[in-house]
Amino acid sequence: YSGDKQNFKKLVHRKIFTGAASKPEVMIVKLADRLHNLRTLSSMPRDKRQRVADETLDIYAPLATMLGLFGLKREMYSLALAYKFPRQGTKLQLHINALRQDRGVLEIVDRVQAALDEDRIKGKVALRTKGLWGYYDVKNRILIKEIECPQEILIVAGDRNSCYQALGTLNRIFPPLPRTIRDFIANPKPSGYQGLHARANIEGQKYLFKIRTEEMARRAQRGLVRNWNVDSKKRGAFVRGVQEIFDILGSDESVSYRDMIAASGRKEIYTYTPHGDLICLPVNSIVLDFAFSVHTAIGHSCVAAMIGRRRAAPDQVLSDGDVVKIIRQDKPVRFDPDIQKLCQTARARAELAKAFRVRRQAVSREIGRSVLQQEMRRYGLPFDVILQEGMNDILVYFDIESLEDLYLQVGEGRVRLRELIYEIRNGLYADHDTLQLPTGIFNRIELATVDPAVVKSSACCKPTPLDKGIFGLLSNRGLSLHRRDCFRLQKIKFQREDAVDVRWKLRETRVVKPQKVIIFAASRQRLFLLLSVAPEEMKISDIVALTDRPATGPAWEITFTVTNLFALRKIFKHLDRSGLSYEFDFEQ
Repeated sequence: YSGDKQNFKKLVHRKIFTGAASKPEVMIVKLADRLHNLRTLSSMPRDKRQRVADETLDIYAPLATMLGLFGLKREMYSLALAYKFPRQGTKLQLHINALRQDRGVLEIVDRVQAALDEDRIKGKVALRTKGLWGYYDVKNRILIKEIECPQEILIVAGDRNSCYQALGTLNRIFPPLPRTIRDFIANPKPSGYQGLHARANIEGQKYLFKIRTEEMARRAQRGLVRNWNVDSKKRGAFVRGVQEIFDILGSDESVSYRDMIAASGRKEIYTYTPHGDLICLPVNSIVLDFAFSVHTAIGHSCVAAMIGRRRAAPDQVLSDGDVVKIIRQDKPVRFDPDIQKLCQTARARAELAKAFRVRRQAVSREIGRSVLQQEMRRYGLPFDVILQEGMNDILVYFDIESLEDLYLQVGEGRVRLRELIYEIRNGLYADHDTLQLPTGIFNRIELATVDPAVVKSSACCKPTPLDKGIFGLLSNRGLSLHRRDCFRLQKIKFQREDAVDVRWKLRETRVVKPQKVIIFAASRQRLFLLLSVAPEEMKISDIVALTDRPATGPAWEITFTVTNLFALRKIFKHLDRSGLSYEFDFEQ
């Protein structure tokens, strides 16, 4: 029951996101409703308070941050955290109240105000002590006892020029920490936020200074939402970006929307294009996050980047202040699925998920066509009967749009073949004898890929494409491979039509990644003799002596590249003839 309830909640959330994709105002209304619920939550049972608090912290408060509704965000976080962590929250609140009364920081405020008056700069100085929201670790979902800058000093200047003059005055009395001055006036954040930031260490405590005009301060509370209907280029770009993210959250079920929203609520780093355009990214973002943030096409064609004068791979983690130039290729890059886990932005994760799905579906269609053809042959049905006009009625019955879609659903195990064959027989082949149900026979497929986005080698038995007796379980997440004698496979309940006997087209299947094999109990002389007469397709790049395996005698790790599975099989036949024992796990 709880699982059904969770799935229903996910469906509700995705419907809200889908609605917000066409009308972002939908989410603003939802956020206002959630804030009202939080304000009146004290009368509710404890389990409901906890549930609403969790949902607020995971979804609604980070979304308020993403929309630039910082006043709303702070209140939502503070209320939700008080319900989520009642004891710890109460202790932290006492600490926060004590900070607000600290005479030392009040003297700093007076000193800054006096310096501005002395330099004849019109401005008001105020203190803001961070509430519970400032102590929440979004990534680990815990409250922390101490933070770097528990208090902020806000300077509201008369105009834009006065902001820069106030920064000069501030630097004179409190020298800033290196690389901590941020100019968000010249380079506004995507949410429309503007201001000057500087950090200073005063008597052992770090303080964050924010300098803004009154208009900038108002925008900091409500973001670009206050000008939602104004025809502005910046507002339009921001709203389009928000709509795109809501569209991703609402439609792509292969990506966890909770993880994507949480990433948007984490601390930011500020990176720049070679032209000086600011790109705000979550902490720990990689080059690929940057590329997709600039443009979707740039992300899909990114092969590397120049960070300053240093070349970096697409999975390189970016640092605050990096200037990044993306290096592209003409065709889309076939990224490894592992890189998706490293991405921190919603756009990068969703775009990669779409690319992986396209690759999976292309292979699944081929599998589905082959499986359907074999299954019909076993029932005595010619395959070309599905080209008759009556097949359209059968597709409508199964709510399938086309034959290509039928192949896809068969290849993903989403159609019961027995029922499909029954309908085809009755609708298109009714004049023939009664069909006999085949039993104990698995359909066979031949693959020409080891793409990990398509074919997944199970961790329980670790099959390789060179093994015999490999079974594949059909699903929309790809083909899950098991050895025939795998103990896990014996425990899985599946029907005959949900599994296939898998073979590979050895010459056509490319091996992209370098492979490693460990050879045991071989002297240096015997090893090099063995490798000197190895098949020419084996391109060795590294040989390492393993010193952590003394029980087996000398052991060596050989790293090599090979073009295809046929060449890989030749190499292992060579190793088998040597009589030496070895260990090999195929790198997809």
